[in-house]
Amino acid sequence: MHRNRLVSQDQGQITPGPAPRGDDASNPRTTLGSLLSSLRRRNGWTLKAMSERTGIPISTLSKVEHDRLTLSYDKLQNLAQRLGMKMSELFAEPEADDTARPIMARRSVGTLDNAIRVNTKNYDYHYLCTELRRKRMVPILSYIRAKTVDEFGQLVRHSGEEWFYVLEGRVEVHTEYYDTIVLEAGQSIYIDSNMGHAYLVGAGCDEAIIIGACSSDDDDQMNELISVHADLDPAPPPKLPGAKRGRKPKQAASP
Repeated sequence: MHRNRLVSQDQGQITPGPAPRGDDASNPRTTLGSLLSSLRRRNGWTLKAMSERTGIPISTLSKVEHDRLTLSYDKLQNLAQRLGMKMSELFAEPEADDTARPIMARRSVGTLDNAIRVNTKNYDYHYLCTELRRKRMVPILSYIRAKTVDEFGQLVRHSGEEWFYVLEGRVEVHTEYYDTIVLEAGQSIYIDSNMGHAYLVGAGCDEAIIIGACSSDDDDQMNELISVHADLDPAPPPKLPGAKRGRKPKQAASP
């Protein structure tokens, strides 16, 4: 299994997925750099013009467009704000004729191959179905990294509600107003996202994988989610297992 899009703050670099195979070999990968380059060219901006609009140096923009560098999450948010865009629109690929298509019925098939991956010290997020704009819910596959509250840091909170289902491992759910609860694989939780919360790897496991969705009346939910989970001091990305059905969670070694 390969991942073609990857947005990572770790070590300031984009880590591309492997080259497509078979009939897809002629299709270029979609990366943050290609999205920004496409956005700039559609608007007829030079690198200098885009630098003046965003406050990001020309050399940095050039490296991002050539996939040699990525932007920190606060810079991605500031870039979107300065361009008058939502974060979800920044990540979305342009449609051939956006104004001619009525918003009636929509469908999107999400896979890890076309997900946008965002690494933080507590989670590795895979945002699914990102080509759909103005979504009222954001589907996410997450690999949980933190194992203690001290390691996690301050509880996070954002608008809306969320539901998550444990695919693999064991998950400790810490919330602002409730006692800690432990979820096993096959169990799920629904919470008010405005309440401080944190998902941690449960005792006896080295990893945990959850899938779910965050929902809000705000159609800029993806922007907010990336903002509240932004990392100032991210840990290097781990070697993540494939989320394959039927694989047993990796158990921690006995003391």
